Amino acid sequence: MSKFLIIGLGNPGAEYAGTRHNAGFDVVEAFAAAHEGSFRTDRLAEVAEVKWKGKIFVCIKPTTYMNLSGKAFKYWMDKEKIPLERTLTVVDDLALPIDKVRIRAGGSDAGHNGLRDIQQILGTTEYPKLRFGIGNQFPKGMQVDFVLGKWFPEEREVIQAKIIKCVEMIEQFAVAGISRVMNDYNKQSFGVVKK
Repeated sequence: MSKFLIIGLGNPGAEYAGTRHNAGFDVVEAFAAAHEGSFRTDRLAEVAEVKWKGKIFVCIKPTTYMNLSGKAFKYWMDKEKIPLERTLTVVDDLALPIDKVRIRAGGSDAGHNGLRDIQQILGTTEYPKLRFGIGNQFPKGMQVDFVLGKWFPEEREVIQAKIIKCVEMIEQFAVAGISRVMNDYNKQSFGVVKK
């Protein structure tokens, strides 16, 4: 049975729940729930293991805080003996509009602290990432407040649709491979948010 490691990036704690920076947690929670998995607290992360179509998915939400995500990633990848190309890191992305998601086999951290830490610990940028667009609708100097803020009410419908689509993308990543998922999903849009 092939194993996959699905890493949702976010910050632990109730005050961060439902924030843009926790989009990775939201996607991984939705994926586990769709396959009747439940999270338990374990070393450096909350962990859920699900089986689907003859594959095992080890889903983690690091409890190390965003800036130290690499430690949990490496620990669970080594513990479960999962090769790097069968990992998928789900992360919020300011550079992508809110109606987009994008999956890639590699790519830089683009200034994201969670990805930067993973990159430093792994010594490479070449690991699969699923980027969840959060847009960049914030005044100059307000980036941190925006990223750590909650979704606007008018965005919620788009976000829910994207989370459901990301669950599908994780499944397809495991059964069809990353190239196929890139071709099928990277160009999709999820409805324009009305102002």
